Amino acid sequence: MSLAITSLNNVVSSGGLQSIGPAVSSAKPVSGFASVLEGAIQSVEQPGQKADKAIQNFLNGDGEELHNVALTVQQASLAFDLGLQVRNKVVSAYQEVMRMQM
Repeated sequence: MSLAITSLNNVVSSGGLQSIGPAVSSAKPVSGFASVLEGAIQSVEQPGQKADKAIQNFLNGDGEELHNVALTVQQASLAFDLGLQVRNKVVSAYQEVMRMQM
């Protein structure tokens, strides 16, 4: 459990989710939303790309250790799961707003 929380904190602190604050407070709402969305997608894609590279290095015999590959793949999985859950919450909130009667 501690490893999962540490990995999740590493994903959050890697810059993807920290960049949400300044982007939301920008004066341009369209570019602000676009940059938040781009940052969120990048924070999910970056660990996956890192895991792919670690797997390739391991398979090519470039000195990548198996435990490092397993850890990198698990971090990518956690980042993807986090992104999926955030998306689910956003969709759920949007559907709730659409059900409201005016």
